[in-house]
Amino acid sequence: MTRIRNLRTLDVRFPTSRQFDGSDAMNPDPDYSAAYLILQTDADERFWGRSFVFTIGRGNDVQTEAVRALHQAVVGRDIEDVISDLGGFARRLTNDSQLRWLGPEKGVMHMAIGAVINAAWDMAARYAGKPLWRFIADMRPEEIVACIDFRHITDALTSTEALDILDAADAGRAGRAQELTARGYPAYTTSPGWLGYSDEKLERLARQAVRDGFRTIKLKVGADPAADLRRCRIARHAIGPDIGLAIDANQRWDVAEAIEWLKPLADLDIAWVEEPTNPDDVLGHAAIRKAVSPMRISTGEHAHNRVMFKQFFQAGAVDLIQIDAARVGGVNENLAILLMAAKFGVRVFPHAGGVGLCELVQHLAMADYVAISGLMEDRAIEFVDHLHEHFVDPVRIERGRYLAPSAAGFSAEMHAKSLEDHLFPEGRVWRTTAA
Repeated sequence: MTRIRNLRTLDVRFPTSRQFDGSDAMNPDPDYSAAYLILQTDADERFWGRSFVFTIGRGNDVQTEAVRALHQAVVGRDIEDVISDLGGFARRLTNDSQLRWLGPEKGVMHMAIGAVINAAWDMAARYAGKPLWRFIADMRPEEIVACIDFRHITDALTSTEALDILDAADAGRAGRAQELTARGYPAYTTSPGWLGYSDEKLERLARQAVRDGFRTIKLKVGADPAADLRRCRIARHAIGPDIGLAIDANQRWDVAEAIEWLKPLADLDIAWVEEPTNPDDVLGHAAIRKAVSPMRISTGEHAHNRVMFKQFFQAGAVDLIQIDAARVGGVNENLAILLMAAKFGVRVFPHAGGVGLCELVQHLAMADYVAISGLMEDRAIEFVDHLHEHFVDPVRIERGRYLAPSAAGFSAEMHAKSLEDHLFPEGRVWRTTAA
């Protein structure tokens, strides 16, 4: 019998604030970080489960401690019991009678639980010898439904409806998997648009993004209306009329403020406006959407669970959504969100960037295409060209498209040297910074 013998956690941080990489109106100086975990077992290290929670620096130690608090809940469990019942494993963690008080199903503890759940999926895919997207795509519809907790969302999606969606997609899975491996999945890039970048750097990177094959770029906005208008005009001129231009306010505005701030941008053909207000404000998003139509509104990277997404769908508050692989309760909860999006006909543009988020979320988008929505060309995964060199199985981008991963697992494993050098505060990078 093979068991989980340790839950190892590491506080890993990268000094990205030095170059303003990742800067936006609410987060001007992020140090991309990961509360990293390894499910160590009695088996060969190749089959260990790995995952992380993404943060932006201070507080990563708190998130790491939250992951460590789950040690008692997972250590000693039989591997076969975990990977043969990923739905039951997730429910045991989210239903813990004492830990649940710290949420329920939101905040630091829920993200920690999500990371452990993601590590279990990584382990399951490794044992199956498949990349996670393929592992999910090869599951029978009934197996996928069994992974999902339908509590609190049956007024929007029942298990029967979910099964119907999956059954409808089942016949075309093989062809879509072949199409995905041949062509890859569309990407859009935020790399030109960080708020701390100069106008010259914005223009140069925007032009380069078009040359690289990206069909949409995204700019950070919200610090100053005049600067936003200037920067959006620079970007539009650089990329031309046929490339999408999205903007992201990162929750910066009140509802009325968002409406007024967006009016001068109406003639720039904005692809969507992301997080225009507080990420919990469903009715606020609905009001903004109504007021600025036909400009499209989106949110989701900070929505903390499936219930929040349910409300955005039911209220008609968004035109599209972002999912995040490390924000909600792991793969299981993201499957519920993707199924609700399919039912409500809302497009999904997954949030990525950070450290490792591109590596993770590509699997969820690809599984959605093959096994759930059957749609790909009307959506795209965010791409940011930072820190991929630290991963054993980094994302691969060609002509503005994510190439489908082929290595077994969730692509979450970081190189041992990267973990050692960026461990906070004793790693080489941080000792050098202190000196």
